[in-house]
Amino acid sequence: MIRQFEKYRGIHPGIVLDRELKKRSIKQRPFALSLEEHPQTFNAITKGKRGISTALALKIERQLGLEEGTLVILQAYYDIQKIKEKEIKRTPDLHILSKALFWDTDIQQIDWERQYRAVIQRVFERGNENDKNEIIRFYGVEKVSQALQESNIRNPYTIYRSNKTTD
Repeated sequence: MIRQFEKYRGIHPGIVLDRELKKRSIKQRPFALSLEEHPQTFNAITKGKRGISTALALKIERQLGLEEGTLVILQAYYDIQKIKEKEIKRTPDLHILSKALFWDTDIQQIDWERQYRAVIQRVFERGNENDKNEIIRFYGVEKVSQALQESNIRNPYTIYRSNKTTD
């Protein structure tokens, strides 16, 4: 692979292609049509929403004078990067969380970052102290506080248990 593209490892090849076309002042639609490719398909590739096939990559490389296999290798690196991201997806310690909290959900399918408000709200409504402490450890006090303040189910939520002493 050409050294100038080495720095793009893990980036979608369509985004690299879009940059290359812009550098050369080549319009996407006419370029796609010159390759006998649908402009919509080509646009989805350059936006990073669709992978690039080997056959199309070879056509593009020939047309732009790139080293053969460059885009295919970039696609492979991108695919590897996506798999790695899924493997190291951050999750709270599922051994600590009560199984009953997420009885209606496949806990392995929860996107802990995107669905944090719902997770925090559920744990603070239904969870025990261990559950709450694990969620606070995982998300941090600030994020939990913010999510609880935005929650309009039960007001107010508190993160820390108040220690009441009687005189």
